[in-house]
Order: sequence, then C-alpha cells, then structure tokens
Amino acid sequence: MTFFGRGIAMKNARLILDKDYVISEIDKRVYGSFIEHLGRAVYTGIYEPGHPTADQLGFREDVAALVRKLNVPIVRYPGGNFVSGFNWEDSVGPVKDRPRRLDLAWKTTETNEVGLHEFVEWAKKANTDVMYAVNLGTRGVDAARNVVEYANHKGGTYWSDLRVKNGAKDPFDIKLWCLGNEMDGPWQMGSKTAYEYGRIANEAAKVMKWVDDSIELVACGSSSTTMPTFGEWEYTMLTECYSNVDYVSLHRYYGNPHNDTRDFLASTMDLDDFIKTVASICDAVKGKKHAKKRINLSLDEWNVWYHSNEQDKEINKREPWGTALPLLEDIYNFEDALLVGLMLITILRNADRVKIGCLAQLVNVIAPIMTRPGGGAWAQTIFYPMMDASTFGRGKSLLPQITSEKSDTKHYSDVPMVDAAAVLGEDGSVTIFAVNRDLENDVALDCDLRSFGTLKPAFHTVLHHDDMKAVNTEANPDVVKPVQVPVAKEGEPIVLPAASWNVIRLTK
Repeated sequence: MTFFGRGIAMKNARLILDKDYVISEIDKRVYGSFIEHLGRAVYTGIYEPGHPTADQLGFREDVAALVRKLNVPIVRYPGGNFVSGFNWEDSVGPVKDRPRRLDLAWKTTETNEVGLHEFVEWAKKANTDVMYAVNLGTRGVDAARNVVEYANHKGGTYWSDLRVKNGAKDPFDIKLWCLGNEMDGPWQMGSKTAYEYGRIANEAAKVMKWVDDSIELVACGSSSTTMPTFGEWEYTMLTECYSNVDYVSLHRYYGNPHNDTRDFLASTMDLDDFIKTVASICDAVKGKKHAKKRINLSLDEWNVWYHSNEQDKEINKREPWGTALPLLEDIYNFEDALLVGLMLITILRNADRVKIGCLAQLVNVIAPIMTRPGGGAWAQTIFYPMMDASTFGRGKSLLPQITSEKSDTKHYSDVPMVDAAAVLGEDGSVTIFAVNRDLENDVALDCDLRSFGTLKPAFHTVLHHDDMKAVNTEANPDVVKPVQVPVAKEGEPIVLPAASWNVIRLTK
C-alpha cells in the first residue's frame, strides 16, 4: 500500500507496544497554548469588535471555533515578556477608566481594553482554562497575593469584593499560576540572578498559597540552554523555593534558517535531552533537600520560530508605541508541521515529567491560527499535528520500542528515521503518532501489538505535501491538510509516506 509519498524504495521499521509498559498518564494540559499581549494575538486576533463574527464582548467567533477545534485545555496569559512590566490592576474595572500604558517589552502601547475579566469570559467561550502569570519583574510579593485574592477568593475582602463590584460574583478559580517569565534574561524587565529570583519566587509562592492552597505554581527555569547560567540557574533557584513550587518552566524554539531540512527535523533530539537535563536537576535538588515531593516540568513555550525575524527587523524600524502591530507572524510551511509533530511525540514520550505544555502562541503571533482584520481566520500547517494529538492523545503514554534506520545530520548523530509515540485510551483504543523523517523513501512499519488482544483498525490519516515549503493562506487554506488513507489489513505493515505525520488509530 503506497500513498502519494515520493517513495524511491520502501524501507522497513518496527514498533513494539505493550499495554503494561506505561510511561505515565498524560496530563491533558500538555496540549495547552499561550496568548500574550503582543502583536495581534489579542487585538484583531481573538478580539475584534465590529468583525462580522464578533460576539457582544467583541471576541471573534471564527477564531474561537478554531480554538475549540484544537481542543486546547489551558491558555497561558498575559505573557511572556509583557508580564514583567504589567500592573494587573490596570486590566480590571470599567474599560473606559483603564490606563493606557507603554509596553517596554515590545515597544507598543497597551490599551488594557481586554483584561482579566474579559479573558476569563473568552476562555469559557473557547472551552479552555486560564494559566495566569504574575509580574515578578517590576512588581513582587504583594501584587502576587492580591491578584490571587481578587481572582479566587469568594468574597468579604477588599480585592474579592472589588471583583464582585466589577461584575464577577463567582470567583474565577484559576488553578495554575506562573511566577514571572524568563527572569534570567537581560531583555526582561526586572531580570534577576538565580538567587534573587529564587527568593522572590519562594516568598510569592508562599503567600499565594496562603490565600488559596488549591493552586499550583510554575517557577521560571532558565530561558535557554544557551544562557551561560543554564543548569546552575535551575539548581540555585530551586534550592530557594523547592518546597513552595510545583513545576519548573522550559522554553524551546527551533528554526531552519539554513534550509537544512534533515538537520531541522532532527532538532527534537535536542528537546529530549533538554527535558531530561532539567528533570535531573530538579531531582538533584530533591535529593539535596531530602524532599518527598517531585517537581515536574512545564514546557510552557515551544514552537518553530524564525520565519518572521527579517519582517520584525523592518517593523522595529517604525516609530514606537503603536498598537496591535503585526509582530512575530511566522507563516508556517509543511516541514514546520513535521517538526511540531515530532515535538509532540517527544512531549508524550516524556509524559512522566512534562505535565504542562503551551504551544506558543495561539493566534497570529508564531501561531497555528491566523486572522485578517475584518476578514477570515484559517489554520496554518502546524495546526493539524496539534489538533490530532490533543484530540486522540488522551490516556496513558506507552513506552514504544522502535527499530529503524538511523543517520547523522550536521548537528545530530544516530537520528532515527521513524519517531513515534503511542497512547492507550480509557476505552482500550490505541493511537500511534508517527513521523517518517526520510525525505525520499516510504517506510513499511511493522507493529507488534499482541498484548492488546483484538484491535480493529479504525483509521489512518496522513499529513504530507511534496513541497516542504508549502503553506496555507486565507485564499487557499487547505493546501496542507491531513487526508485519510486506506487502513492496513491485519498482518500487513503500515506504510508511512516519505516526510509525513501519521495518526493510526485502533479500537476494540
């Protein structure tokens, strides 16, 4: 069974799964995303009063429908670099009375037209929860405890009664909070040393949990493995705040500016190493402190990001302090979708430690969804692997044993031709996500699933395009889109076309 791949010759690979070899239950929050007050993510992204699809609050229904299709369980908000100069109080109360502020992170003006109440309402509309970030750059412990009281306390206090006065009788009940953003970065307002950050994170976490002991908190890991203090940052800051935080954040972006597709598709070898390195540092501090609890990971910024670099250089020559400028608007191609699929596979294979993931971002800004002001909304190529994984990747992550050819690229050695993850659903279904990295040859994947009993092939979808640089546009939104292919019969191998993302589902 050969699909429309450019198969010169059929190669072979083998996948063995066992229902008892479980990595971990998958936390649904690994399929989260991110909305920052940056570029057109909010204004002309999720929010555009006067748009033909806008609701009574000004939110675009066409965008919300695509977000619901992605099945996003949680959205990180409001930043990002933006949050390190953000006064949360600016974003509540009558819109007409909210101050306009300079956003030093992106050299724009924030109108605060969309604030905490409005975003909570949008999240309900999009069937998602809020992951809220507090400012530990220019603000600190007092503002952090106050916003928890405002959002989550039932009533009878200054801040909770102010929420009621502002139109929300019931608490927002936000359960997941970020303690700042990329605090080791010199680009960050109020950046800190690891010790300084660890101390303020600990004190903020302590009082935030005193206000609401049901919340979970994410401490900032180093913003990149290229930072000179990477590793030492995690160890030092966790030494100060280990007992009061629950997760450490990781941020990772990849790009292909040198047009080396084979090397680009091998990037997830680095992601896997990054995850395991940070997990090991968390465990080292656990051992040092003789602690019982384990700190897990929040990969709360990840994606492909490089296409918009030249565009942003031009935009940044403009006069500063405009609003809703088209910043970081990467136009994603087919090979980017393959890399996003491979990143999702890597996340699933590390489901024992990665409990939160945020594809950064959600709309317009390095995003799976694009909009035109006053016009349409459409899915970029990277939308589809994310949709597939979020839809069919709920359950237990299984440990796959994969045998396939390996090769070396410019930066990576022993890169497997086939990479895969598998999920056991509560209904006994098995879903295999697989990428064939080979750009020229189809692969016959032999699957050994004998421990599951009788499984019936339900479907096999393939995301593939002969042009690695193919993109989706408003005029042609379906250029790169999954198609359903014939399901392999029992005993036959599953054919993975050259350069393809595959979803194979089997049911009882």
